[in-house]
Amino acid sequence: YTFYTAELTVGFVPDVLGGNRRQVESLAAQKDAQRFALEATYITLASNVVAAAIQEASVRAQIRATKEIITADEKALQILRDQFKLGFAMRIDVAAQEAALAQVETTLPPLQKQLEQTRDLIRALVGDLPNGPDETFELDALQLPPEVPVSLPSKLIEQRPDVRAAGAQLHAANAQVGVAVAAMLPQFSISGTLGGNADQIPWLFRTGGSFWSVIGGVTQPIFEGGTLLHTKRAASAALKQAAAQYQSTVIAAYQNVADTLHASLSDAEALAANVEAENSAKVTFDLTRRQMETGYVNYLTLLSAETAYQQALLTRVQAQATRYGDTIALFQALGGGWWNRKEVAAR
Repeated sequence: YTFYTAELTVGFVPDVLGGNRRQVESLAAQKDAQRFALEATYITLASNVVAAAIQEASVRAQIRATKEIITADEKALQILRDQFKLGFAMRIDVAAQEAALAQVETTLPPLQKQLEQTRDLIRALVGDLPNGPDETFELDALQLPPEVPVSLPSKLIEQRPDVRAAGAQLHAANAQVGVAVAAMLPQFSISGTLGGNADQIPWLFRTGGSFWSVIGGVTQPIFEGGTLLHTKRAASAALKQAAAQYQSTVIAAYQNVADTLHASLSDAEALAANVEAENSAKVTFDLTRRQMETGYVNYLTLLSAETAYQQALLTRVQAQATRYGDTIALFQALGGGWWNRKEVAAR
C-alpha cells in the first residue's frame, strides 16, 4: 500500500539575551560610520575645489602683477637707454636694468605653468577632463563671507563628520562586546511541527491523520577551546581602542578649530599690514621713477624702490589668498555645513 506523510516544521530562536539585537546595533552603527565618512569626503572635496579656485585667482593676480612690473621695467630701461645716448647714464646702469628685467621675466613662465596645472586640478576635482569648459576665477572678485558660522564647542561634536564617524565606530565596538558576551550564554530555541498521515492525499489533514508537536530547547556552550573567552577579550580591547580613537578625534577637532581661528586672526592682521606696505611701496616707486625721469635720482635708487614694490605686491597677493584659505579651513573645521542639505535636514 502507499502511505503519504506531509510535514511543515518551523523553528524560532528568541533573542532572550540580546545577542541578535546587539549585532543589529553594531551593523547600524557601522552604517552610520560609513555615512559620516562619506560626508567628510564631500566636505573635503568641496574644500579642495574652493582652495584650488582661490589658488587660481592668486596665481592670476601674481601673473598680472608680474606683467605690470615687467612693463615698468621696460619703461625704466627705455629711459636709461635714452639717457645713455645723451650721456646722462652709464652703460653699467643700462646693463643692470636689462638684467633686472630679464630676472623678472624668468618668473613669469613658472607662474603660467602653475596656472594651467591649477586649472587642470579644478577640472579633475569637478569631474571634467583637462580640455573641459573654462571657468576663470579672479582674486578681486572674491569676497569674504560677512559672518563666519562660529559654533559652540558642544555643537562641534555634532557637526564634525569625522567625530560622528568615530562615535559610530565606538558604538559598533561596544555592541560587538555585547555580541561576544551573548555568545557565551545559553541559547534558547523553539520549533513546531504540523503535518498529516494518510494512505490518500485528500485525507492527510482530516481527523485522525493530522499531528503536531512543539519542542523547546536550551543549549549552553561548555567547551569551545577558549575561543569564546578570547573573542570577548578581543572585543573589549577593540572597544578600548575605539574609545581612545574617539577621544583623539575629538581633541584633534578642537585643536583644528583653535588653530584655524588663530590663523585667521593672525593672517588678517598680516594682510592689513601687507596692503599698507604695498601702498607705501607703490607711492615710493612712482615718486622715485618721476624723479629719475627728471634726473634728480640715479638708477640704483629707482631699482631699490622697484624691488621693494615688487616684493610688497607679490606678498600682498599671497597674503590675500592665504586669508581666503583660512576662511575655507574654518568652514571645514566647523563641519562644512553638511546638515543644511535638504535630504539630511529632512532625515
